Amino acid sequence: MRRGLGVFIAACVLAASPAALARDLASDAIATTTSPADLSLAYNTQTDLSFRRGLQIRLAWTGDYAGSFSGMIEAATLRAIRDFQARHGMQADGVISEAMLQKLVSLSDGVQQDLGVSMVDDSATGERLPLPLKLVSDRGRTEVGNLWRSDDNSIEIETVRIAGTGQTLDGLYGTLSEATAKRSVLSAEKADGWFSVGGSEAGRKYFMRFSASGEDLRGFSISYLPKHEAAVEPFVTVASNLFEPFAGEPNAPLVASARPNPFSSMLARRRGASEGEARYAMADTGKEGGRANLFELPRERRYGSAGLEPAQGTAPQPGTPAFDMAGSGFVVSKGWLLTNAHVVRGCKKIEVGSNVPATEVRIDKDNDLALVHVASSLGEPLAISASKPRLGEDILALGFPLRSILADSLNVTRGNVSSLLGLMNDPRYLQISAPVQPGNSGGPLVDLAGRVVGVVTAKLDAVAVADATGDIPQSINFAIRPDAVARFLYDNQISFRTADPKSALQSVPDATARVKDAVYPVVCTD
Repeated sequence: MRRGLGVFIAACVLAASPAALARDLASDAIATTTSPADLSLAYNTQTDLSFRRGLQIRLAWTGDYAGSFSGMIEAATLRAIRDFQARHGMQADGVISEAMLQKLVSLSDGVQQDLGVSMVDDSATGERLPLPLKLVSDRGRTEVGNLWRSDDNSIEIETVRIAGTGQTLDGLYGTLSEATAKRSVLSAEKADGWFSVGGSEAGRKYFMRFSASGEDLRGFSISYLPKHEAAVEPFVTVASNLFEPFAGEPNAPLVASARPNPFSSMLARRRGASEGEARYAMADTGKEGGRANLFELPRERRYGSAGLEPAQGTAPQPGTPAFDMAGSGFVVSKGWLLTNAHVVRGCKKIEVGSNVPATEVRIDKDNDLALVHVASSLGEPLAISASKPRLGEDILALGFPLRSILADSLNVTRGNVSSLLGLMNDPRYLQISAPVQPGNSGGPLVDLAGRVVGVVTAKLDAVAVADATGDIPQSINFAIRPDAVARFLYDNQISFRTADPKSALQSVPDATARVKDAVYPVVCTD
């Protein structure tokens, strides 16, 4: 539901005639005051709060004021009044005249009309905020809110709601206010219950504001090309001040729980994406209509015994098995395999190895981990490292990738620990250089002593990142850290082996031979 911005300003005295307002302002206390301190005192005691807030809103629309709409006339507002007067050939004394009011009302109304500003109630998040509907149009739901975008993708506005994930306002601020090699932070402000951050990334400027009520975080972000700066920056000031994060309750649940980075426009932007497409760097899961988050390595999609999909538009032959998805897993305790939650989520039937059916599944969606129980003997469990690997350490990724087109035997790739943190400094992940493909999900990451130092889980969507940056990322993959694995096993009361930290390192073939019998394909039939 949309409401005109005039609803917010109608109660403001600035909606009255400029002549009447000028007469009200022409008291001796204001007209004869020259010092900033005395002028501030006169405005704050001789005029209504609604007038002062309306004055700040209108000065923001003309680009003269970028502060809060507190209704207190202090140095920043006085400077904005004088700047407006000077720009329009008036005496820059800070005393508001009838001529100034007429000009201010006319110009600020014109800016709002040119932008098509309306207050919008966003049903996806329960937020209310002004939007420039002549610049952007509604492109539909995302995983965390709603998206508005200009036709040429040069302006994007996104509402965001993060709830029930354990994310805190302080934690989110700590992540987003920290500059990276590719993202500058030019402004960062935090107060009780909210924060805002602004800067630039990938040739675009951005601004975001978040508020919190308990573990319910709501906010919005806007990103735009510098050519729109003159039009967008006044809007950013107004939107930040008039934003109502808890105006209502969402009328529908989030499409998916929020991952560590909630901003589609801040990561792997897909230029020219179709309307309504979730604005994340996503990989095709193979499930119709399904998308996987940037942090998920897609399961391999297989069709029938040959593992091939029929040509588009071709119906499967009678008796052909249903679609299934393949991932990997490894033994952690008697009868129990560990894998990724996204490997087994939503499955009608799960099989391990040579068609051994699963009898129980336990899932931790937040950390993308799952336990699969089978009645058959699976061999010796792998030992979980009690500490994280060292930066630069040699590691091996084991699993069953692309079994439809590659060999269906165990596949091993070698790499290094590239970073001890995941995307956006997420402490749950390691960044690794070992090549991984669909089907590697849930497989063990081991060091050269055969200790499990992670669970392979994700890779960057190279196409989306190339679209956003013009550069194709190489060897940027992710694994869940061993401490998260240990916590998950503890929480589920699963006994497991802790690796000996003094175990000797071995050659790649010897380390592989030590662990290979504990790694299995995990097949999900949907």
